[in-house]
Amino acid sequence: MIKQEDDGLWIVLKETIAVHHDELFDCFRMAGGLTRWFPVAADVDPRPGGMLVLGWDKNFERKTTVAILDYDPGGMMTWDWYPGVGDTHAPIYWLIEPSVEDGSKVTMRQGPYKDDRDSLIVMASESSSWCWSLCNLRSVMEVSHDMRRIRPL
Repeated sequence: MIKQEDDGLWIVLKETIAVHHDELFDCFRMAGGLTRWFPVAADVDPRPGGMLVLGWDKNFERKTTVAILDYDPGGMMTWDWYPGVGDTHAPIYWLIEPSVEDGSKVTMRQGPYKDDRDSLIVMASESSSWCWSLCNLRSVMEVSHDMRRIRPL
């Protein structure tokens, strides 16, 4: 979903996942959790100012390094994200909340983006990529099926 706010355009994605809140939040704050659904390898220092290194191969020859801007052990983490090519800056705000009846709810907010052609192209790419990744997170957590085996990185 795309939302217009005072400071620009935002990607807002939500997913309900039938697992305990702590187990789901481990998938964002711990290397072993991240590698279950997103990168092949990871190194995480989950604190404000800490670094998140996402390895797209086991030896970290291809990697993405981002700063952790904010962290709350109760279920919130912010990644300092630069999507696409260029200097577009659109941090990712993760919120994992318990849901008594459904397990947990993940909310991902990314932005703000400018309202121009180049930003909209990056935004469309990011939105579809993160939608797929959240779907993979849900399938891994609920049925132990990792779609990366079918569609590798």
